[in-house]
Amino acid sequence: MFNNNKILVVIPARGSSKVIPRKNMRLLYNRPLIFYSIRTAKLSQYVDDVVVTTDDSEIALLAEKFGASVIRYTNLVEEEPVSLDALVHNAMIQKEKLTFDEYDIVITLKPTSPLLKTQTLDKTIEKFEDFSIDSVVTVVDDRHLNWGYDENNKRYFPLYIKRVEKELLPKSFKETGAILATRRSFVHEDSRLGTNIDLVELSREESIDIVNKEDWIVAENYLQKKRVAIIVNAYEEIGTRHIDRCLSMASKFVFHDILFLIDENHPLGIDILKKYNYPFDVYDGEDELFEKLRRFHTQIVVNDILDTSSEYILKLKNEGYFVVNFEDLGVGSEFADVVFDSLYEHDSSQKNIFSGYKYYILKEEFYFQPQKIITDEVRNVLIFFDGSDLDNLTGKVLNSILATNYQGRINIILGLDYPNKEEFVSKIESNPAIQVYTNVSDISEFIFKADIIFTSAGKTTYDICSLGVPTICLSRDERELTHVFCSEAAGFINLGLGVNVDETEIGEQFVSLVNNFDQRIEMNKRMLSIDLKNGFDNISSTIKAEYRRFKLRK
Repeated sequence: MFNNNKILVVIPARGSSKVIPRKNMRLLYNRPLIFYSIRTAKLSQYVDDVVVTTDDSEIALLAEKFGASVIRYTNLVEEEPVSLDALVHNAMIQKEKLTFDEYDIVITLKPTSPLLKTQTLDKTIEKFEDFSIDSVVTVVDDRHLNWGYDENNKRYFPLYIKRVEKELLPKSFKETGAILATRRSFVHEDSRLGTNIDLVELSREESIDIVNKEDWIVAENYLQKKRVAIIVNAYEEIGTRHIDRCLSMASKFVFHDILFLIDENHPLGIDILKKYNYPFDVYDGEDELFEKLRRFHTQIVVNDILDTSSEYILKLKNEGYFVVNFEDLGVGSEFADVVFDSLYEHDSSQKNIFSGYKYYILKEEFYFQPQKIITDEVRNVLIFFDGSDLDNLTGKVLNSILATNYQGRINIILGLDYPNKEEFVSKIESNPAIQVYTNVSDISEFIFKADIIFTSAGKTTYDICSLGVPTICLSRDERELTHVFCSEAAGFINLGLGVNVDETEIGEQFVSLVNNFDQRIEMNKRMLSIDLKNGFDNISSTIKAEYRRFKLRK
């Protein structure tokens, strides 16, 4: 049908604007507002001509640069601006005189709807395949429990019969003004509507019409929106620290489209994602992973899967993705666009790597937990070795504390893959001072209540540091030994590799710390002097800067 129909898009763009001065000329996400509507129309598979009708010479110049033709108009009565119907009719007539031809469908496209998609414009045009349709208007579902006002009786009254959830109300459509398309015969100086009208429903995003500054801010955020695929691991051996970090990030990516991708053999991570209700998909093998990345139209790939290979990262780069890795000590880190590693320091000569505590993302619960106030007496000890505690450092520390005849409370949080969990619990269940917990969701509360903590030299030290609780660390493996944050300078006592530390040494260190109030005060001060609440902002600003460079290189 459309091969035999000439289609004109008219974009009316006045130079003046009361609420946002020079609105159509102002830069919205680095482009003049008028650019977006012209681009939408120019990319259509059906549109023959795009014309901007304006009273402004600067808008006219820009419109021509962006590929549109221009029809200038002058107000016949200065006090009364020309109506939109008259502007569109005039632009159509003038354009027809220039082309020596008559259009079949004339579409008004508002420049104040920058989020409108070309696919939506094409969908609107396709409505005219039905020859009974005279005009098509874009709308948005605007169902609400509405109220009216009776001027005579001076009272409010409901415009609904029964109070129900919004989703159960009948659909009520509001015009967005983004598109008004009509057959040529219905375009007049005082009207652009026929009698048989069809509607195209828009998403909330596409329906945004920039009227005020608040609309502008929302539109700019939407235009900066990226499609971010987060590939993450979470299984018993490594615990949940990777997925915890990614969930914290995702909670702050309000204006981005997020998709979690996780190996189908990681039920622990899958269960967590189900609970948090984020969009996610599972994959089996690299080929399926890449297929799902393509299907999502991914722009940014975040890997929180520990060490990567050069082959894997180069394959991502060849697909055109911007690649962000976390805690990657593998050879693939060399080829990623950005690598963040709060736990392990890297060679500073690698310009794509950003390491140190400044790039740690605290879980939300730690932002609202008060800081620890140190008291003379140690009444509560916490033992927590996250993930797999294969060397049973939990048991070693517990035995060391019990050997000192400590009389206070001992809370123990067992990792998800703690070996012989039932046997361990059965041995200590007769001691009421010892409480064992698993699958804890409010870890910040346990940390805050503790007077001394025993833990590994992993990410938990950052969480502890943010609250200022005196802590003794034992590294679970050689990798954790390279975690330089867990040091005296940051307020920690680091005993080194846990398997090499005997119970006597642990006990002596514990007694010394219990009896040294001044040392615990100093540890608290050193911890609280470190700002750990800007990690996400530091990561976000770094990604934005590197992504801009990435786009310039493409």
